Amino acid sequence: MHTWTTTPITPDLLRGALELERTEHGLLPHRLPARARAQCADPQLAMAESQPSGVRLALRTRATAVELDTLPTKRTYTGIPPRPDGVYDLLVDGRLTDRASADGGNTLTVDMAAGTAEHRPGPVATLRFTGLPDRAKDVEIWLPHNEITELVALRTDAPVEPVPDRGRRVWLHHGSSISHGSNAAAPTATWPALAAAGGGAELVNLGMGGSALLDPFTARALRDTPADLISIKIGINLVNADLMRLRAFGPAVHGFLDTVREGHPAAPLLVVSPIHCPIHEDTPGPGAFDLDALRDGEVRFRATGDPAERAAGKLTLTVIREELARIVRQRAAEDPNLHYLDGRQLYGEDDFAELPLPDGLHPDAAAHRRMGERFARLAFGPTGPFAAEGA
Repeated sequence: MHTWTTTPITPDLLRGALELERTEHGLLPHRLPARARAQCADPQLAMAESQPSGVRLALRTRATAVELDTLPTKRTYTGIPPRPDGVYDLLVDGRLTDRASADGGNTLTVDMAAGTAEHRPGPVATLRFTGLPDRAKDVEIWLPHNEITELVALRTDAPVEPVPDRGRRVWLHHGSSISHGSNAAAPTATWPALAAAGGGAELVNLGMGGSALLDPFTARALRDTPADLISIKIGINLVNADLMRLRAFGPAVHGFLDTVREGHPAAPLLVVSPIHCPIHEDTPGPGAFDLDALRDGEVRFRATGDPAERAAGKLTLTVIREELARIVRQRAAEDPNLHYLDGRQLYGEDDFAELPLPDGLHPDAAAHRRMGERFARLAFGPTGPFAAEGA
């Protein structure tokens, strides 16, 4: 029989979120601040930044049992088999110890063919983790990377306090749905989470599905977020959104980096180009759902542009890699802490042959693990831009 203590969920118990919004039920973690959210009415961005990829409760406690009440918002897609429930990962002293999903919650039903969405409210869910070791320990609960999650209540059978500063460097990362964790199996199994664990860093993941678009408000969020190490993965969303031409792309990259540098003038800053993705290597966007696959209950993506349009400045992944490499070379002459990583070193043609992108766009769980291990080696390794001093 447990004697429960309820602890208010406060910002010092949460890592990876830039802001907490008080809601009717509890607290909603955001990965962009309110001022940034107010500058863009895109529903895709609103959904992505409020999905708590990399966000976790971090507690120091002797508790052997923990209960967490949450209100998830689960997405379903008309005509497509149900998505798996979001996963909560429990870590004790940095080691994965338990994993659970929340029953109940709200439901958002999306009809991609019709372009509509219906929201149905549902009940609060309770997760219980028991059998934790009876000693002082660090406990982390990583929230589902792909499921909007309101935090309602936290109960334990012993007092909790924030995890003290362990001296780990903070790694701030921005990217697309691939960085967000699309198709990853769990929140600690996204490639940035795996890379952070391998590099011994505290992750702040601003990877947001469909929303790595060089937005100035995102650059300002990066500028204003404390960090020791920064990486920015640029490319795939600009192609599949068909958002800009080459003429606008270069100055936009410069402006984005200029803004980040205003807040982090000397931090190691790594620009990462797109991973290998055959549909967009040499074919511009926009990207689109494959409607034939949708009719068969599958999600697949295709490129709808014409390769000949590259002559008019349309972007492809090949064009973006060349331009990013050029920009970083140019800027690095005056910024020795600016670095470039070709995304194909994380996932290239040979990887696609072995671990193809299931939907034509996003890596699967095995590819996420490979990318995380490679990033840890290439970025955090002894010769990498994130190498610890004296390594």
